[in-house]
Amino acid sequence: MLLLRPLPAPALRVKPTARRPPPRRRRPPRLRASASSVGSSEEDAFTRCSGYLFEAGVANAEGELPTAYDINGIAAVYRRRPLLVLRRSLQIGASFGRWFALRYLDSVNERADDMFEIRAAQLRRILLELGPAFVKIAQAVSSRPDVIPPAYLDQLSLLQDRIAPFSTEVAFNIIEKELAMPLDMIFSEISPEPVAAASLGQVYQARLCSNGKIVAVKVQRPGVQAAISLDIYILRFLAGVARKARKLNTDLQAVLDEWASSLFREMDYRAEARNGLKFRELYGKLRDVLVPEMYLEQTRRRVLIMEWVEGERLSEVRDQYLVEVGVYCSLSQLLDYGFYHADPHPGNLLRTVDGKLAYLDFGMMGEFRQELRDGFIEACLHLVNRDFDGLAKDFITLGLLPATAQKDEVTKALTGVFESAVNKGVQNISFGDLSGNLGQTMYKFKFQIPSYFSLVIRSLAVLEGIAISFNPNYKVLSSSYPWIARKVLTDSSPNLRSTLYTLLYKDGTFQIDRLESLLTESLRARTEQSLVRNQEDNYSSRFAIKQVLSFTLTEQGAFVKDLLLQEIAKGLDALGVATLSSVTSAAVSRFPFAPSPSPSLNNEEVTNLRNLYRLLLLLSKAPQKENSSSAPGYDSTREKGDDSTDDISLVLYEMRSLTEFLPVLSVIPELPPESQQQFLLLPADLTNRVLSRAVARTIRTMFI
Repeated sequence: MLLLRPLPAPALRVKPTARRPPPRRRRPPRLRASASSVGSSEEDAFTRCSGYLFEAGVANAEGELPTAYDINGIAAVYRRRPLLVLRRSLQIGASFGRWFALRYLDSVNERADDMFEIRAAQLRRILLELGPAFVKIAQAVSSRPDVIPPAYLDQLSLLQDRIAPFSTEVAFNIIEKELAMPLDMIFSEISPEPVAAASLGQVYQARLCSNGKIVAVKVQRPGVQAAISLDIYILRFLAGVARKARKLNTDLQAVLDEWASSLFREMDYRAEARNGLKFRELYGKLRDVLVPEMYLEQTRRRVLIMEWVEGERLSEVRDQYLVEVGVYCSLSQLLDYGFYHADPHPGNLLRTVDGKLAYLDFGMMGEFRQELRDGFIEACLHLVNRDFDGLAKDFITLGLLPATAQKDEVTKALTGVFESAVNKGVQNISFGDLSGNLGQTMYKFKFQIPSYFSLVIRSLAVLEGIAISFNPNYKVLSSSYPWIARKVLTDSSPNLRSTLYTLLYKDGTFQIDRLESLLTESLRARTEQSLVRNQEDNYSSRFAIKQVLSFTLTEQGAFVKDLLLQEIAKGLDALGVATLSSVTSAAVSRFPFAPSPSPSLNNEEVTNLRNLYRLLLLLSKAPQKENSSSAPGYDSTREKGDDSTDDISLVLYEMRSLTEFLPVLSVIPELPPESQQQFLLLPADLTNRVLSRAVARTIRTMFI
């Protein structure tokens, strides 16, 4: 795994061969880095404590192991080596047992706080000694300062960039064996020592003979597949025992299998190179995102050659703008294409020298199916809009709940878990808020955690963890929801359109508050065009109107445009009825002994008239951050059966002057020509809709 920051690169050199002395090479420029180099003389802690895994028997076992993850194949190999399995199990048990015993003694002696940092350092050394599988697990939790105590977080973070390297001579032999040619025929220069070391391999800086470009050469640790396979075999057995003993609903073995499958794919550098090429094709053109070039033809199963990227870890540069870029890129991965980076720990996210966000290490990737993408978006919408009944159904779609779950009881439980968090507002919700008392609810209703779900959540949780380290108030959901709101308003997916319609029409009544909320949040979305460093948020009326028109007058916004025209037509029809009735009543009232006028509007028409007022306010001044119900003369406590005179006067008040709508008209020339043409078609479309309603109402009046 490539690390987020290389160690200082020694001078590149050509590896000497027995056939001829190496020619003199020009030294390339040194890379800028602040960390100290790790020399090959430092003994690898894993080799020192677990070197027996690489003895002759295990070396032969690696040749028998499947290259792709197959637990049955792994079990078949290690069932024939019971003594090795027993020895490794005792080592794991003794290592963690001794550590837990020391923690217990610290607690008994009331010095747990004093020994906290010491025990954290001891835990890190234990993980290093046990090897790559345990290092990878630790890396999975090392980016959450809101979950992991700081002392442990500091120690676990060292696992990402301070793994002792293995022998350079062995690494060079692996390169020559994998590429089937001498080293000096591949590289004109190569560093004599690794510039970075990781749990699965280590990295050298080199210059290709073919094109003279400086590249990173990643070489896999010898015997690492055998060591990881044995640990997975043992951990999988322990996961099954733990699930039965604790009566857990989550299939721990399935979660471990998903993680192990990704880890095995990560150990095949050819698959990683193909993933990198696909990731570069999909996301490499996003603003301020850098995806390194892969040299697939020169890559083999244990050797990867890719473009050299110089930079610093994102978690150290305190750059919230790049965190926002990462959130946007992650959402694009999860919800646009469904091909996402499943291991975005700080070691794989760099801030390049030119201020871009670089992604590294494409060994662990995930696929998010379309129905799951839609379900994820729907769950976010239902959560923010407090539709806990819809959220319960989403959990079934996402595989978190069995189809036999009692939806009414689940809805009630979810309301108790999430309501207090949601009441804080979407911009203040964190993953910690959402966890709340969810653990008890998950146990009661037999929640399951699908194997894909933990990877998806982690891809966003890591970014929140990085941001929290320098901005405790950062909430990744606050950055994510505007993007989700924009997507649900513009996406052509039938499922999302159905969700939007259901969200906006509760019991057949148009929920304009929800539309206004979606529009307001969508304008906060960091789209690729608006992702400009140091750009100030612009929520001015002119900017808002332009943004609303920009997507409603395009093909993507056609569905929302149709809903808006439909509701405006309803309101204008109701306004026409009310106005005609008011004029008629005024005329009749001039005659003596005139009867008292009957109510001119029914409840539905009163609602339509109020919605018209809100829509006009929305389009002429909005989206406003404050509730539109605070507008002059509006009384939200009125019942539907109240007299409609106030409603008519409100709309007339809003339309009293043409200047109220000048902001809408003034931005039209700034729209693209296609959008301007669509805008010119709106009056005719709206007129047809109003006439259709008037004709239908007349027919109903005459014949019903």
